Amino acid sequence: MLSASILTVVVLVGSVLIWPKLANAELWRATVTPLASIIGSGFLVLGPILDISYGGYAPLVMLGLCAVAYLFGSAIRFNIAQIADRPKVSPLLERLEMISSVVLAFAFFVSVAYYLNLFGSFGVSLTDLNDSFHANLLTTAVFVLILVVGWTRGFSALERMEQVSVGLKLAIIAGLVFGLAVYFGKVAQSDALHFDQPKITGWTSFTLMAGLIVTVQGFETSRYLGATYDAALRIRSMKLAQWISTVIYFVYIILLTYAFDSDPLSLDETAIIDLMQIVAPILPLLLVVAALSAQFSAAVADTGGSGGLIAEVSKGRISEKLAYALLVGTGILLTWTANIFEIISYASRGFAAYYAIQSCIAAISAGRCGDTWKAILFTMMAMIGTSIAVFGTPVE
Repeated sequence: MLSASILTVVVLVGSVLIWPKLANAELWRATVTPLASIIGSGFLVLGPILDISYGGYAPLVMLGLCAVAYLFGSAIRFNIAQIADRPKVSPLLERLEMISSVVLAFAFFVSVAYYLNLFGSFGVSLTDLNDSFHANLLTTAVFVLILVVGWTRGFSALERMEQVSVGLKLAIIAGLVFGLAVYFGKVAQSDALHFDQPKITGWTSFTLMAGLIVTVQGFETSRYLGATYDAALRIRSMKLAQWISTVIYFVYIILLTYAFDSDPLSLDETAIIDLMQIVAPILPLLLVVAALSAQFSAAVADTGGSGGLIAEVSKGRISEKLAYALLVGTGILLTWTANIFEIISYASRGFAAYYAIQSCIAAISAGRCGDTWKAILFTMMAMIGTSIAVFGTPVE
């Protein structure tokens, strides 16, 4: 009965998302890109990590992650407005922008490995080949596919998957949250809700949180949609995407944290599959479908973005095709030498370095505009981003 209700919710939400009046609304179209990135891959792995590591305090940690991400977003939004108002920048800011583009390109390298390793893990999760070796084989095969397509035909055909996968993923997440809410209600009626003690505390808890920033990353994509949307709309849509994702993440973590017993032995990248099997038989299959479509489309988008950035900052000395080859080589190396939690940590540190540079640019611009308080805030965010890049650690 619950499985049928969950499927109904998925269909209803999916229908709303493809409703022409909403799908064609400019604000929503501008919001969907960052929103889909923020609550993409991280949604699948973050719940069990926070529940097992931080116990009953997991919702507060989730709020902390979203708050830090929002403040990084404020620096990027400030930069969007500055570029719109003052297209010509100083040589210092121009150099910092170039450095941040290089850092972002290489952060994409790691994030693609993160996406496709999740793709591999979820791809074999419901089969008899559910082990790391076969997951890595599947990941490697998809890397090779992306390289071949990128070299021979470009990504335009594959990128069409993104529009479909975004709606599908958001609809399935709605079904997941609905199923969790029903399960939470049953546990509450049985007076079985619980508050687990955290498994980690102190400095270790901070460094792990720092290593998870990539799970709420994605809002920066609004920064690079200038050819499609004006600055005011990009700023507004990024705020909306971050607020919507914060509400979804917070509700999800609350429902998960207090309704399930945390078990450190069950912590792996597909732990959410086992947990959702308890809620309803339909959920594991739906999550695998969401994971495969979301990870593949995100990997294609970041591969294309990285290739374009590297070609641009190298002034054509490194072609997009060569950049694709470097990305695939790096991704396959990470696949066979690091586990998914290590890759998440590397990606978090890469994006944190990018956010630190963007915050530094915003601080300099705010100082030159005489906005002292914003200059102080962005300087603090640059320091936080640097700390995350230096000290972020993976789940043990």
